[in-house]
Amino acid sequence: MVEERELVIIGAGPAGLVAGLYASRARIDTLILDKAMPGGQAILTDVIENFPGFPDGISGQELIDLMVKQAQKFGAEIRNFVEVEKIFLDGSRKVIKTDGEDIIAQAIIVASGAGYRRLGISGEEEFIGRGVSFCATCDGAFFRDRNVLVVGGGDTALTEALFLTKFVKKLTIVHRRDQLRAVKILQERAFNNEKIDFLWNSVPVEIKGDRSVRSVVVQNKKDGTLREIAADGVFMAIGIVPNTTFVHDLVRLDPNGYLETDDNLKTSVEGIYAAGDVRKGSLKQVVAASSDGAVAATSAGEYLDSLREQKTSKRGEVNG
Repeated sequence: MVEERELVIIGAGPAGLVAGLYASRARIDTLILDKAMPGGQAILTDVIENFPGFPDGISGQELIDLMVKQAQKFGAEIRNFVEVEKIFLDGSRKVIKTDGEDIIAQAIIVASGAGYRRLGISGEEEFIGRGVSFCATCDGAFFRDRNVLVVGGGDTALTEALFLTKFVKKLTIVHRRDQLRAVKILQERAFNNEKIDFLWNSVPVEIKGDRSVRSVVVQNKKDGTLREIAADGVFMAIGIVPNTTFVHDLVRLDPNGYLETDDNLKTSVEGIYAAGDVRKGSLKQVVAASSDGAVAATSAGEYLDSLREQKTSKRGEVNG
């Protein structure tokens, strides 16, 4: 028997959890699916300093735990380790094909977030888990008193680098431009940290090693010269890629694969909404994703109300 739900939220990061909280509090039958455990990229953040209500900051894991409890308190069901493979339409109903049983939903909020962008260079995939990492919070302690590189120049790169200085001996930030893109406060902290060096106008072209990473070959973008840098680890922080493959042929995406929405976070398909990092224009911050979740849930609730009104109207016509 196929499971039927009023609202299915795909993704249990901040956007999905807040959407679940708002929807279940509005007495909407709500199911949240996640391909892993709740949290998304937020749980990888050691300290979140800019989430209102926590003047001393809060760890990503702690914040997610609180969001989970609050969503569940109002009745949202969270189902972990469910991979959504595809969504297709059956009239006004939305059929969610998973790696288990199919689920039919009246409305959907896509809050599937984004994954780490790869460089696509030799040695990158080979050494993932053996020196190549995308998460300083997860792996930083393994590099105590070692030399590492961080690739990138945005907020994520500097946040990762600053966290890593708690453990590493020396850290080099490799950036393809001649100036950073991160917010000023992070730049100031990085420039004032004695453990951090910078390699400008440069990109990694090869990662070398045996059983683990031993060095990285870096190319200067201006003159093309190559330089091999001894390193025990490489942390990639060059951006993210939206997790939208399961809806790419259903809803309208922008050229980068992000879901396009209107001001109410409705996608190009009636009854399907998007929230958080997965949508075009997202700020890619926990507080912004949380706001998206509230907006998307409210919009989905209004859509579900309209469906109920249509059914009531049709019954009235039949009885009349």
